[in-house]
Amino acid sequence: MKIGITCYPTYGGSGAVATELGLELARRGHQVHFISYAQPFRLTQFIDGVFFHEVKVNQYPLFEYPPYSLALAVTMHEVARREELDILHAHYAIPHATAGWIARVMLQAGGRDVKLVTTLHGTDITLVGQDPSYWSITRFSIEQSDRLTAVSDWLRDQTHRDFDCDKCKIDVIPNFVDPHTYDRDRYRGLHTFGCDSEKVVMHISNFRSVKRIPDVIEIFNRIQKEVPARLVLVGDGPQRQKAEELASQLGISDRVLMLGKLESVAELLANADLFLLPSEQESFGLVALEAQASGVPVVGSSDTGLTEVVEHGVTGWLHPVGEVEAMANSAVALLRDDARWQAASAAARARASEHFATSRVVTLYEDLYREVIAEPRIPAAPQPTVTASS
Repeated sequence: MKIGITCYPTYGGSGAVATELGLELARRGHQVHFISYAQPFRLTQFIDGVFFHEVKVNQYPLFEYPPYSLALAVTMHEVARREELDILHAHYAIPHATAGWIARVMLQAGGRDVKLVTTLHGTDITLVGQDPSYWSITRFSIEQSDRLTAVSDWLRDQTHRDFDCDKCKIDVIPNFVDPHTYDRDRYRGLHTFGCDSEKVVMHISNFRSVKRIPDVIEIFNRIQKEVPARLVLVGDGPQRQKAEELASQLGISDRVLMLGKLESVAELLANADLFLLPSEQESFGLVALEAQASGVPVVGSSDTGLTEVVEHGVTGWLHPVGEVEAMANSAVALLRDDARWQAASAAARARASEHFATSRVVTLYEDLYREVIAEPRIPAAPQPTVTASS
């Protein structure tokens, strides 16, 4: 198959999943074309069957804001036509599914077609899509897709509720991880983070408000009062300064290590003892899955998509959003009891490998592609009739 993948190329879960999907598809013999304004951050080397097409947006004085969505649609159309793509796979509804629909209509006007698959990742539905400026176009775009997938049951159900589209068939295909890449034994002992006898508590995110970064600091503050520990923060974003200020106010700045954005986190997670993810919302929680694959138990928020990733009381502990005291208590109980930690670590690795391994999940995408390609094509749009003027 020939598949065009459009995703955000920057640091984040949707881009990481889309890129890893494309790379694995290429390894399986498919031809993959990434289409975005920059090379995806996990696309770091040449791989047979993988191509990157940069979307170029020209700057015109007339445009106060560059029309990226239109430039993306044009590039998607050009690549689909020239490379004879079978599938356009849009990761994140806005603007990727919208641009994919435009590209498809352009192809149909020329007597050709391509199937459009859209994967919903979370904030495209729960945050961006809820903005009144984008709600109707988000709903239209997902309804015009040939097939829809969501990364969790939680997100599928949320989409049905928020967009009143009960007729939309949404296949749930979870995020995935390569157990070998996150094999704890490969990297254990590689990093000490400046401490030999302290427990390492870790958080990785884009530091946006939905991640509740102050809660991460508050939870760790309670942990370090009971257990010698150090907090390692990976990533960057709007709430990084707030995290620094709160750590200073609590007098724990010397116990908080901020590493900034890093492309590879496997070797970091392998040297962590606990992962914190107290988010307001998580449609899935890819980083929680990566932590579990690394044998790191997770403490985070219940009533989110994390409940499908973390098995409460077995591979981690989940509590209502904002319950920092309960999260801290669960963390302390785990870090104090080595036998309990070992059991949770082993269960976390087993769950990641058994339920979310790349080899299993990417096959689900391949099956979906084959199904949608086999479905009848929508007739091409009629061509306008041109009458010579008399």
